[in-house]
Amino acid sequence: MLGYVRLELARVLRDVTFLVFGVAMPTVMYLIFTTLGLAPGDGRQEVALFIMVSMAAYGGMGSAFNNGTGLGEDRATGWLRQLRLTPLSPTAVLAGKTVTGMVVVVPGIAAVLLAGVLINDVTLRPAQWVAIVALLWLGTIPFTLFGLGNGYRLTGQSAGLANLAATMGLAVAGGLWLPIERFPGWLKAIAQWTPTHNYADIARHVAFGQSPTLRSALILLGWLLVLGMYARYGYRYAGRRA
Repeated sequence: MLGYVRLELARVLRDVTFLVFGVAMPTVMYLIFTTLGLAPGDGRQEVALFIMVSMAAYGGMGSAFNNGTGLGEDRATGWLRQLRLTPLSPTAVLAGKTVTGMVVVVPGIAAVLLAGVLINDVTLRPAQWVAIVALLWLGTIPFTLFGLGNGYRLTGQSAGLANLAATMGLAVAGGLWLPIERFPGWLKAIAQWTPTHNYADIARHVAFGQSPTLRSALILLGWLLVLGMYARYGYRYAGRRA
């Protein structure tokens, strides 16, 4: 499976879309929100920290979704059919693509966190940095599975549009671009159950010196199970259509 992972990594890292939507866009958005949207004074550092975690989560999520975008084209070119002739089981193939997703999300997360340190002088304890990076990294797995499910089920162009729409929609609905405290009551109630809100909320708690809530962890775990089944279904669906 390691050879398969290396091959997939090489393919994803050559993709310009990955660099734009997974690394450049969240970093630029973080710089815009913090350099143009924050006034000097008390509370600026706290807001910069909140936005840093949100945009790092957005970068990780975007890269995770992008990992599954090319699967529709793989099915059209016969690559998925060739994979089924190898000793790799469906579970191994999904695991390999998930591992690939967990690697490619690192640049997007790291770029935003580095911008926070260099541009806005964000300072945290070493243990907090380690915990935030680990939580943002592990928390991308549900989005990787979501993107894989879309990629296996849809054509190349449709998968790209679906993953982009899911990235943008979940970013807005989950409060990555605007705190859910500013949402109308009905939208706030929905946002609290989204994977994006709970993904970012766990890391935000650590950033502000608090313990992550069990509720957010359980909701994110629930999404992980649901989207894992979706990705597996998508792979079997692609096999029937290959």
